[in-house]
Amino acid sequence: MGYTALYRRWRPIVFSDVVGQDHITMTLKNQIKNNNIAHAYLFCGTRGTGKTSIARVFARAINCLNSKDSNPCNQCEICKGILNESIMDIIEIDAASNNGVDNIRELRENVKYPPSKAKFKVYIIDEVHMLSQGAFNALLKTLEEPPSYVIFILATTEPQKIPSTILSRCQRFDFKRVTFDKILGLLRYICTEMEVDTEDEALKLMVRNSDGAVRDALSILDQCMSFCEGKLTYERAIETLGLVTDQFLFKITDAINEENSKEAMGLIDDLVNGGKDVGQFIKDSISHFRNLMMTKMTENLQEVIDMSKENIEVLKEQGEKFELNTIIRAINILSQTEAEMKWSSQPRILLELAVVKLIQPQIDDSYEALIDRIGKLENRVYNLKLENIKVTPVLEKEKDIDNEKDIDKETTEAREYVVSQDIKEEDSPPNMVNLNFEDIKAKWGMILKEIKKKKVSIHAVLMEGNPLGVEGINLIIGFKDGFWFHKDATSKKSNSEFIEGIIFDITGEKVKLKCVMEDEIEDTFNKVKKETCDFPEKEDEIRRVKEYFSEFEDKLEIIE
Repeated sequence: MGYTALYRRWRPIVFSDVVGQDHITMTLKNQIKNNNIAHAYLFCGTRGTGKTSIARVFARAINCLNSKDSNPCNQCEICKGILNESIMDIIEIDAASNNGVDNIRELRENVKYPPSKAKFKVYIIDEVHMLSQGAFNALLKTLEEPPSYVIFILATTEPQKIPSTILSRCQRFDFKRVTFDKILGLLRYICTEMEVDTEDEALKLMVRNSDGAVRDALSILDQCMSFCEGKLTYERAIETLGLVTDQFLFKITDAINEENSKEAMGLIDDLVNGGKDVGQFIKDSISHFRNLMMTKMTENLQEVIDMSKENIEVLKEQGEKFELNTIIRAINILSQTEAEMKWSSQPRILLELAVVKLIQPQIDDSYEALIDRIGKLENRVYNLKLENIKVTPVLEKEKDIDNEKDIDKETTEAREYVVSQDIKEEDSPPNMVNLNFEDIKAKWGMILKEIKKKKVSIHAVLMEGNPLGVEGINLIIGFKDGFWFHKDATSKKSNSEFIEGIIFDITGEKVKLKCVMEDEIEDTFNKVKKETCDFPEKEDEIRRVKEYFSEFEDKLEIIE
């Protein structure tokens, strides 16, 4: 006999062999035990989760002559006859190729004849959603009131395509995707039984690519075993399946974050020249950005991400470089590219286009891209540094312009933020040394994490604010339009004092919080522009400031 594929060789022959569907096997065993077997079943679920396998086990179990614990013995005449297909009372029909009315009419005629040897005549109709509307109609009456010796088992991956009239006549069982640990345990068992030496990381890679389908996992293992001579290693599994390593994903993601298009295009070229599957790479990239999103959502990453501890630490560091909105935009772009790639003859071009969109959000007109552009623009405005000009805070309604003529002698960095008098609480002492805003901003992530550990409720409102600048001992926290509740909650004395204490513990800076709405400061920006333009001797610097603010205003108009 020729070679038998692993998924056929290790197909379950009793209910206990089925992996990950205990809720279904237990129900069917109880029905057999209590002799309350239904006349029609509908098995729904994704590919490779055991629908047909359980249907065959069930068909043998209800006809077995020596059933034990509601399982088929697989030794009696009936079980052996069903296994070697010498008994014709178990009929499997592929609805994808037998989907016409005539096929169902023939089935209806055959239903009239009782089983030849078995107790029940079982019809297993696979991919039943492929039947035509006429075929479904022809099946209705027979399915509702079949002879007592006939049992129908319908299997499908798309139950939403089945008419409700059919659904109402069946007992429905929904098959789950099999969990990672259960598939991994099965692969380990099979490799041990077959005396195949494998690395655990290689098996985990196969399980990840099976997407919860046992049959897919066994097919991947079969392929890798055929390719590898000797030990089945992680590197060989990567090469066999046309995948990329986690390190490659980290590299191209860093290139996207750094807006290094040259590096990103070079990595794509290496990917294609290395014979990797572009479609599979996009799937891997989506999973990678999903993992980055999880670093923003939970602290227990080991529970939701299957990676080594070392790679999880690298993932955390990379996740801190991205805003959540940027990650969501990346997932949307890559998912759209994956869908378009099914119909394209140039997958590489689609991949390169997707990466360019990720690197340059200005060519992407999606809502997420606009938010991403505004975020980067705000960072540029608030961190604007000019070598020969300094914009000082506007603390009074009337400024003495004569005093500003001394600006030529100053070479200090530009202030990150300006605050007008209408949102200023109280003047800072004139001899007060300004806070180290750069240090506070650099450690802002640490400050939020520390607050989250101690008081989650305060973290929930503060995370919507951004440190914008300093005014004396005051640290300005800005909240976007619509987050006034978060601003008011942060401004409460008890909450602000707690936050100020955490900032002091981490940075050593003794600050007072001042919470403002960002839309309140737009007039201040305009005032600074007007005052700055009164200095003709600084035309180059003024032009640079005007360009930044004009670009900022343009983006605000787009969002509004």
